[in-house]
Amino acid sequence: MAQQRKRNPNGAGTITKRKDGRYQAAVYVLQPDGTRARKFAYGKTWAECDTKRRELLAKVDNGIPVPTRSAKLAEWLPYWLDSIIKPRRKPSTYDKYEAHVRLYLVPMIGAKRLESLGVADVRRFLVQLERKATAATAKESHRVLRTALTSACREELITRNVAGLVEPPRAPSRKLSPWTLDETLDFLAAARKDPLDAAFVLAITMGLRRGEIVGLRWADVDLEQRVLYVRQQTQRRRGVLYDDDPKGRRRRAVPLPAMCIAPLRWHRMRHANAKERAGEKWQEGGYVFTTRTGRPVEPRNVYRSFTRVAQSAGLRVIRLHDARHGCATILTAAGVAPRVVMEILGHSQISITMDVYTHVVQDTQREAISRMDRLLKRRPDRD
Repeated sequence: MAQQRKRNPNGAGTITKRKDGRYQAAVYVLQPDGTRARKFAYGKTWAECDTKRRELLAKVDNGIPVPTRSAKLAEWLPYWLDSIIKPRRKPSTYDKYEAHVRLYLVPMIGAKRLESLGVADVRRFLVQLERKATAATAKESHRVLRTALTSACREELITRNVAGLVEPPRAPSRKLSPWTLDETLDFLAAARKDPLDAAFVLAITMGLRRGEIVGLRWADVDLEQRVLYVRQQTQRRRGVLYDDDPKGRRRRAVPLPAMCIAPLRWHRMRHANAKERAGEKWQEGGYVFTTRTGRPVEPRNVYRSFTRVAQSAGLRVIRLHDARHGCATILTAAGVAPRVVMEILGHSQISITMDVYTHVVQDTQREAISRMDRLLKRRPDRD
């Protein structure tokens, strides 16, 4: 029988036998911060331990970091937010992720280390959070944790994403209640005298989001060719207005409906008069909807005006975003293909369009079934 090697060349690590009968390999490996540290691996036999030693050496040769001690979630999650999310994602996304990390993930599961975090730990966390908050909150925290662990896998801190193995909670879908066609027409009639009349027409006929309305500039509106370009949105974050890409970074060019042209032309005339009256106080930013001094209108004020007009018309108050839903409802009921509706509204996936407006699709299905019944109606029996 060949004699087992007790020593390895310098830098190749060592294998020793422990008092408990197991074998222990020790190899200097690269750490995520660029330093080197000793990593231990264990096996029941010398051969098993030697295999693990060789695997560690292969990672050393390829420059792959092998942490000697797994970081706690409470340590990894803040690093992930500041180093990975903040430079690459939208500020609103960072704020949402940061809130879930601060309020739920770190307090409830932050003591767990990345390598020791198991499927049962994630499942237990989700059950506790659902009881403490809501299923929707637990579902969102699950998504944040899964995204953070995916980054940890990419940096080779862990070998698998246990959050991806756990099914997230099922949150009840929000019941949509957009206006009917008659209610929509009553609102548009009542909004004609409002300074934001053109904004409401765009929200209803084109389904623009509130941030897209506030961020709209005259350079994005071509009244001659009847085209509107959705290139950005304006949001308020931590007391500051800022411009950002549209949701999902989906910039789009949409034909302007004929009923939008007149309100936009009237609004442009009023905009020019306001600029002349403001004089030196005017702050030119190119925005379509502005304050008396040219600054972009506050996003919350758009909804306040929307609510005020709805109440004055005796209509039930809905979210401004529900007017966007109403746009898709009208388009779908008019027979517009879902793919076209998706492009007009800027949805990232066709499934979003179909899921949100299922009730309209069901009505279309009923009509199709009724037509089939008429076509397949059994002929009278012959005498």
